[in-house]
Amino acid sequence: MMIYVSIKIMSLRIKYYTFILAILIFNPFNFAYGFQPKSQNCIKCHTLNKEEALLLIKNFNQNVKVINIKKGTVSYLWEIEIEINGKKGIIYMDLSKKHIFEGSLMTIQDKKNITQDRLTDINRIDVSKIPLNDALVLGSKNAKKKIIVFDDPD
Repeated sequence: MMIYVSIKIMSLRIKYYTFILAILIFNPFNFAYGFQPKSQNCIKCHTLNKEEALLLIKNFNQNVKVINIKKGTVSYLWEIEIEINGKKGIIYMDLSKKHIFEGSLMTIQDKKNITQDRLTDINRIDVSKIPLNDALVLGSKNAKKKIIVFDDPD
């Protein structure tokens, strides 16, 4: 009787280990990720509005105004257009809202200053809005290219 029980227990153990081995072989280990790499747009999950950005940035400068927020060139950064005492600038904040930096963001491959390009865009002046009623015109009024010179007599 004792030998029979022992053989039965051994048989159950063999079946158990065979079952576990089959599971391990046919179901390989997979790592769990929130998203597959490069399969999700981070901006869809992370949000930042002007009021929240202003609250976070005011710790550094009380006179700051948030003009616009958009996804930065780098996928994990927000690009925040700000104005301080009439001067426009750009700062960057990570999606976790724990880090902020200002300065030039440059591409390594073509050495392009992305920040400077954006500053040029946001500080661009629309010359069609400059009043020319009291302007001194030199040359033809109908010229294709016009140059506006500002002069202060004082």
